[in-house]
Amino acid sequence: MSDASPLPPRLAVLIDADNAQPSVIAPLLAEVAKFGSARVRRIYGNWTSPQHGEWKQALLEHSIQPIQQFAYTKGKNATDSALIIDAMDLLYTRRFDGFCLVSSDSDFTRLAQRIREEGLAVYGFGERKTPEPFVAACDKFIYTDLLRPRDVRKAATAPATRAAEPAPRPASPGPAPTATGATPSEASPSPIDAVALISQAIEEVEAEDGWAALAAVGSYLNTLRSDFDPRLFGHKKLSDVLRAHPKAFELRESAIAGTDAKVVHARLRSG
Repeated sequence: MSDASPLPPRLAVLIDADNAQPSVIAPLLAEVAKFGSARVRRIYGNWTSPQHGEWKQALLEHSIQPIQQFAYTKGKNATDSALIIDAMDLLYTRRFDGFCLVSSDSDFTRLAQRIREEGLAVYGFGERKTPEPFVAACDKFIYTDLLRPRDVRKAATAPATRAAEPAPRPASPGPAPTATGATPSEASPSPIDAVALISQAIEEVEAEDGWAALAAVGSYLNTLRSDFDPRLFGHKKLSDVLRAHPKAFELRESAIAGTDAKVVHARLRSG
């Protein structure tokens, strides 16, 4: 019987150079490594344009293959089409377990949906301005500003405050206009009410005694909202988010027999 460890999921990382910044590529690839091995790393853009000059060093350092796409018509984004065509070609090779789509552009919403229909995972990476339909179409969405060093983030925890926050959006946002009159494709992601969302997750996965395994809570949170991330609230771990709200949540740790590991459970405080 072989003792070899299973290979990590094989991922294709496709980057829209028009909607990504080279300054976050190193931490972004480190984040990708949490999900699997980046077997393909491609970035799409018009490399004859001076605005992409700052990418050169990042591409060399991280072995990212630049794909040239000329802008055939002014005002039309041919880069998106090139990325989508390549993604479908890679999908049909059946060599990958998931895709990482790096863009803040809603044009990739249908691509994310199509990849998931084939049973593959989709991890999205983009700025806070990313339209909600694209965010919701991904299995997991990570805001790239959270990947920057803490001292250079700009108000990364601003959406995490509870004051005057709307209720969390449903997993599949509808086409209705927002309160500002913008359509979902134009609107920024809604802020997250951490207490309400975590409370909902605990209620869904709790046992009869009211306690819920924190790992199960985290999994359900990602199902409720693909962009849920403890770093949105200034914390690295979900348990730290709960500890920041002692009036709402109670935590307990239990040792796993025969190991040094512990399992964390959470429940809602009564009253």
